[in-house]
Formats: sequence, C-alpha cells, structure tokens
Amino acid sequence: MKAVRLHDAKDLRVEAVAPLSAPPAGFVNLAVRVAGICGSDLHNYRTGQWITRRPSTAGHEFCGRVTAVGDGVGHVAVGDVVCVDSRVECGACPACRSGRGNVCEALGFVGEVCDGGFAEAAQLPARLVLRHDPALSPLVAAMAEPLAVALHAVRRLAAPAGEPVLVVGCGTIGGLGALLLSRLHDGPLLLADLNPEKAALVQAVAGGTAVALERDAIDAALSRGRLRYALDATGSIRAIAGTLDLLSGGGALGLVGIGHGKLDLDPNILVEREIALVGCHAFADELSEAVDLLPDLAPALARLVEVLPDLDAVPAAYERLLRGESRALKTIVAVERQ
Repeated sequence: MKAVRLHDAKDLRVEAVAPLSAPPAGFVNLAVRVAGICGSDLHNYRTGQWITRRPSTAGHEFCGRVTAVGDGVGHVAVGDVVCVDSRVECGACPACRSGRGNVCEALGFVGEVCDGGFAEAAQLPARLVLRHDPALSPLVAAMAEPLAVALHAVRRLAAPAGEPVLVVGCGTIGGLGALLLSRLHDGPLLLADLNPEKAALVQAVAGGTAVALERDAIDAALSRGRLRYALDATGSIRAIAGTLDLLSGGGALGLVGIGHGKLDLDPNILVEREIALVGCHAFADELSEAVDLLPDLAPALARLVEVLPDLDAVPAAYERLLRGESRALKTIVAVERQ
C-alpha cells in the first residue's frame, strides 16, 4: 500500500509499504478516508523535534472505515466510520492516573510513536477510534481532532460571559477557536492575523471583527470596553509579547500555538495586572464533544478546507504550507475515493 513517511527533518517520501497485518487483540485496522495536515506535522518536518522512529507514517488528524477488529474489541465493528484520537498515553504515570492524560509524562502522538493517517490504511489501538454519524462528510469528520484541541483551549481560557476575547492567529486552531467562541461564548470576538485573507475568511465564517494587533485598533473595536482575555494560536514570541501588552488587568492569555524561541518576560506584568498565562495542550475529554458538534458545524467547517487529490500531493503541500501560500485554514488529503 501507499504511505507518506517521514525519514528525517525535511525528508518526507511517498513510498510503497507492506499491507497491514491482521489486528492483534485490542487493535483495529482502518481504511483511511481523509487526513489533515496539522501545524505540528509541519513543525516536526521542519525541525525533526519529535522524530522518535525512522521512518514513520505521518498524520494524526484523520478518519477512516473499520476493516478488521482484534479480539476484545466491542465498541466498533467492521464497516463503522470513525474519527481518530491522536493521543497515545502511557496510562500509568501520575498525570494519567489523575485523569490528565493530555499531559502524560510519556505522551506521544499517532504519526510519531506509531504510524499515522497519511496512508491507505492504518492499524491503531481500538481505544483511539470513535464512531461518528455515517451521514457526515469525511472532510468534516477529519476535523474532529483539531476541533477538540480548539475546544480544550476555549475551555481553559474560561472567559466570563460578556467579556471580549481576542483570537491571535487565524490558522486552523485559531479559526476553530473563533468558530467555537462565536457559538459558545457571549461576548465580542476580535480576530488578528498578519494574513488579512485568513482573518477575513474566519470573520466570514465565525463572525467577529478583524483587527490589527495594536492598542488603537483594539480600543476602536471595543469602543469603551477593555480587553482582558486572548487566545494565541500562533506560537510567535512577538505576537505573545504584543498581546500581553494589550491585556487589561484581571484576565488571561491562553497559549495553544507551538512556540519558536523564548519569551523575555517581566513577571511584574503578570503580578501587577493579575494576568494568567494558561497553557493549552492537545485536549482532555473533549473529542467526543467535538464529534457531537460536527453535524451542526459542518457547513462552516466545509468552508475552511482545501482538498488534495491524493497522497502523492502531500510532500509538495508541506512545502507550500511552510511558505504560507495556502488561503485555506486546513489542508486535507483525500485518501479514499469519495
């Protein structure tokens, strides 16, 4: 079968690999339907930071059709269509035992510690698959995992009703966070991105007001209001520092982007203004909630994606995305013929 495999930083190849074996006990085999390219996939390709196996089949945002089940698997059956949980937890560390598997001390992800979804088929622990409505388009079903990440970040930010929220970065997670805030939060929504086309797309889909990351622009958008809550989905040190400068006292800045570099921070800013920095990593128990939200959000989600025709197009798409040449929020590869 065909798979897209990461051999090392900047070395991504489309290759023929052996077909899947029969699933062992507790595992399932999937025919991959569609798979999405995540910002963390690009980061790993560019830096090699999380490469633990060489080569490994990349991709952790995907959906599939169950083709075989191992002994002891009862919650899914052959023919079911499923979304995939990206997290591979140890289950034994203190974090896992306390129900915080998303900060597992040995946390890994599908596509890194085991082969992922940029292939015609995948074999996974059955605990990582979750059935979804078969009427749902696979292009939408593949958005369950990033939607869960965005939902976790919105929940962690915990902006009170009525408070304005600024989303910095209108990529996949920022855009999905804005979409969720528009549905789940009662308060003004502001959007900031260096790419005006992406900010405009998110504004068209989620509502809100696109602004520059500047005090005058924020003040004008809010009239007499004050900005206390923001969600950074860029990981940009400059954007994080700039956002902190814009926040009034008593709020929080949620960090969900993958950072590059270190923040030069005066902690007195946090102390004197009582601003909380809130880390948001992957998701906790939000995946099933995200799957339940998909039918209602499907029309909006469909407007955010671009579709690659096949696995052969993935390596070139990585390079194009790293150059910032996509107008879409999510790039998805169609693996199964639709």
